[in-house]
Amino acid sequence: MDGRAWDDRYRGCELVWGSGPNGFLVEEVGGLEPGTALDVACGEGRNAIWLAEQGWQVTGIDFSSVALEKAARLATERGVAVEWVPGDLVGWEPPNRYDLVVVMYLHLPSEIRSPIFTRLAHSVAHGGMMLVVGHDLLNLNGGYGGPQDLAVLYGPADVSQDLSGVLEIERAESVRRPVDTPDGAATAIDVLVRGRRA
Repeated sequence: MDGRAWDDRYRGCELVWGSGPNGFLVEEVGGLEPGTALDVACGEGRNAIWLAEQGWQVTGIDFSSVALEKAARLATERGVAVEWVPGDLVGWEPPNRYDLVVVMYLHLPSEIRSPIFTRLAHSVAHGGMMLVVGHDLLNLNGGYGGPQDLAVLYGPADVSQDLSGVLEIERAESVRRPVDTPDGAATAIDVLVRGRRA
């Protein structure tokens, strides 16, 4: 799926993912001392905006111009400043080192994902943290929603391998997430990996 396809998807409704932050982000980052943060594939900006509200100096990057326009409007409505960067992660080099790098539900074939994740790990400042959350491989047959293509799914070991040698892995596991659906409550299985740079 390219940027134009995501533009079409984001045009389809007011907010595809809602305005509140991802629960795993709040759980993992809520108690940290704010610094600089990079929200990768930030979409409509819900996580970047929440981070900015907590005092972080945030940069959000996405390749959908429609999503970034909506993110900018939402940030203005909520009274926070975020630097929005249009860009394709393939070949993109983060211009700075960040105290926090957040990657939420970025799903690409492994040959594309791995170098991106490794490059992002190198953009974490000393003492900083990288948080990756995505749809787990197990979700394909045991959970709700997410991509139905095994080629773009990954597990904790895959992400840990992408980050190893750069970050010290503090947490790497499959986690369950409750989902409200038109047919009632369901459960999604996500992968969550947290790494820190010494």
